Amino acid sequence: MIKRIKKYSSLIRPLIILFDLIVINVVVYFFSDKQFFNLKFSIYLSIFWLLISYYTKFYNVYRYTHVLRLITLILSQFFVFLLAFFAYFTIFEEGQIVNKQSNIVFYFVSIITLFKFIFFFLLKSYRLSGNNYRNVVVFGKSKSAQNIASIFEKRQDLGYRFRGFFTDKTNVTGHSGTIEQGLGYILKEDIDEVYCEESSMSREKFKQIRIFCNKHKIDFSLVPENKAIYSKDFILEYYGTIPVLKPKQLPFERIETHILKRFFDVIFSFFVCLLILSWLLPILWIIVKLNSKGNFLFKQKRDGANGKQFYCYKIRSMKNNVLADKISTTKDDSRITSVGSFLRRTSLDELPQFFNVLKGDMSVVGPRPHMNIQTKKYLNEIDNYIIRNSVKPGITGLAQVSGYRGEVKEKSDIENRVRLDIFYIENWSFFLDIKIILQTLLSVFKEEEKAY
Repeated sequence: MIKRIKKYSSLIRPLIILFDLIVINVVVYFFSDKQFFNLKFSIYLSIFWLLISYYTKFYNVYRYTHVLRLITLILSQFFVFLLAFFAYFTIFEEGQIVNKQSNIVFYFVSIITLFKFIFFFLLKSYRLSGNNYRNVVVFGKSKSAQNIASIFEKRQDLGYRFRGFFTDKTNVTGHSGTIEQGLGYILKEDIDEVYCEESSMSREKFKQIRIFCNKHKIDFSLVPENKAIYSKDFILEYYGTIPVLKPKQLPFERIETHILKRFFDVIFSFFVCLLILSWLLPILWIIVKLNSKGNFLFKQKRDGANGKQFYCYKIRSMKNNVLADKISTTKDDSRITSVGSFLRRTSLDELPQFFNVLKGDMSVVGPRPHMNIQTKKYLNEIDNYIIRNSVKPGITGLAQVSGYRGEVKEKSDIENRVRLDIFYIENWSFFLDIKIILQTLLSVFKEEEKAY
């Protein structure tokens, strides 16, 4: 299915973050003692602002966010950030008399707070005029389902356009059709969000709706009939006074994850290239060239994030052959050279992929990219295979350190890889990446010991 075009800009939040960082640094530049404004101070403030905003959820402001929630976010953010701000002078400028601190604090707190409120109410006004809306439908027949449908119709400032109320109970006032008709309507009318009340329908119907939304990339929210059905997989939000359960945001749905992961990828890959590849690749080039004819590097088109094609680099481990893009490697493959066997066993053939990481096509850790011919095959055969293409492929991954690497002999091999890749995507953390990297290094050292 072609990815649907959303009616909101994914650039809004990054631009707001950039604006706040600029304000903080500009205010410090103009109002602080010039001897204290330097690159170290600027980096310190910027990093701590981003870290604190991540944990206070300062930028998690949505169309249904209440103004009281906005005030709470502002107070939380500035309370913690001001502690970090004053801590700088205690740690790095101990004994120095620092003037104008109150001026600095007053100006950046005032400007950012004012901007936050102005943008908040401008968006509400913009939505009241009929712009920046999201099409929504509601499934279910309970009072809660009818209440959420009612609030969408009355609260135009939320920016929701209510398009239908679907239930298999035909005696419900205002219903637009059955659940099956609703699913067809979603695709036909380009619906952005689905709100579902579970208690008034069968478990099978509820599951059908949720799978349908996942498959077609449609936001799904649960309207609870009572608090007994609250789940750890959902977070509670309020639309006015009506509770709504929304699935917890996955790690890769947060921009902070991509920034942190990219920052680590660049730093880690840069030092690998500088300290290891700078001398190791010339040595391997000589060995590979003496062992067999052909290019030192082998490149092959692979699927990247969201299906974007890129050339994946490896050290050539096979003799030149016309089947390289058609048939994957098997055990005791006659195409593999003697040196290539060692390179593949120790994963040294993957080292050039650190250049792919620096280019931005890959990450150090992520689902391993497959040959295009394999990807086409697995898309039709393996459930949820497409999910692993939602993030950048990696040089190593959770599936590889869990024992699922090399030749795919049985269907269960690729099923387990996909299962672990999806687990990684849904449960990513910085420390999980570090753990996978360390396990990869340990497995490489073990293979080298076996080789000798």
